[in-house]
Amino acid sequence: MAEEIIKGVVIELDFAVINGAELLYNTTEKVLKDNDIAFNSRVEAQYLAGNNCQFALTKYFSDIKTKKTPQKAAKDISEAFVSALTSAVPNAVTASFLAFIKALSSKGVKVVIATRANIELVKSAFESVLGENVSLYHETSQIYGSAKADAWRRACASGDLRSNMSVAIAGSGYSVKGALVAGLGVLAVVNDRVAYQDFGGANDVVKTINSKLADKVLAILKVS
Repeated sequence: MAEEIIKGVVIELDFAVINGAELLYNTTEKVLKDNDIAFNSRVEAQYLAGNNCQFALTKYFSDIKTKKTPQKAAKDISEAFVSALTSAVPNAVTASFLAFIKALSSKGVKVVIATRANIELVKSAFESVLGENVSLYHETSQIYGSAKADAWRRACASGDLRSNMSVAIAGSGYSVKGALVAGLGVLAVVNDRVAYQDFGGANDVVKTINSKLADKVLAILKVS
């Protein structure tokens, strides 16, 4: 008997559904300001975006010749960002977003919702859709504002999905690149904070997720 081919979607909740890019910028700005370290959009783009947060801060702190500890700053940013995300999830899980998930799962498409938020604290927001075809996945990546290829592969593995049979819903240009390297098709969601990034290679770039977007995803997956 031929093996059943399962098609799937991996959603980068933190940056494609929530405006995590703005939350992360504000979080980083506060942590660095509390340490008397300058931070702005240029610094974020030059050092942090798409890179390991601690490594990026190590380079930045070295360049500006501060004796502040990059390890502590990176830890503080990560913890504050997770807290901010966890608080933002309930408002981000709108009826329109849930309709998008239901439209996919009703066609037999498996959906993995990946987030750095506290899974136990946000699970209730997804109760109406969680089940055999919809699951939550906790990602612990320290990459600033995006997911690299290994994170997309881990998310696929959590749902027993093949990357070449799946579509990523990505929220940054760097996440688009990571998903493409991992072998997924990609639909990108862009907001003002990440608009300068390269979204090349994405099947499409949109402003928001709604039930109509499900039709584009199903078309990419060739699910009728």
